[in-house]
Amino acid sequence: MMRSSRLLLVMMSSSLMLGACKKKTVAPAPTPAPTPTERAPERTTPRAAPVDTMAAYNEKVAAARMRLLETIFFEYDADELRDDAREALDAKIAILNVNPGLRIRIAGHCDERGSDEYNIALGRRRSEAAKRYLTDRGIDASRIETSSFGRERPAVPGTTEDAWSKNRRDEFEITAGGETLKPAS
Repeated sequence: MMRSSRLLLVMMSSSLMLGACKKKTVAPAPTPAPTPTERAPERTTPRAAPVDTMAAYNEKVAAARMRLLETIFFEYDADELRDDAREALDAKIAILNVNPGLRIRIAGHCDERGSDEYNIALGRRRSEAAKRYLTDRGIDASRIETSSFGRERPAVPGTTEDAWSKNRRDEFEITAGGETLKPAS
């Protein structure tokens, strides 16, 4: 009996010792709840108002037509192109290049000074100068007619330098292809 008590005591103490040495399981620390991150407020770019593309296109066509018909002016008794005339002709070239079916007429005009014969010849030289500028830059000569009205059709009546300066000009007219005119860009 004594022996079984001792055995029981040894077993109990061993169990206690083993239980004491048993690695305690530690409960995992609670995971902290995710903190809400502060997000920068989204920036919204204001959207442009929708563009009426047909209206915008029509405006471009109208602007191209105006540019094509823009009058160029000359100095007194001269048929050389001024810098502003060259700029205007350059804009016409861009439009003519985009519209290969477009044909134009250039009419030269003069102020009232000089004889009829002289002014008809000067008007002709002015319209030919503009045509030559366009053809030298690649526009087919068959697309451009020229004429001269001399002093017969003044743009501005009067005998002042201001009136005369407005009458020394080349006027442009669309003779074909204007109904399908497209803007240069």
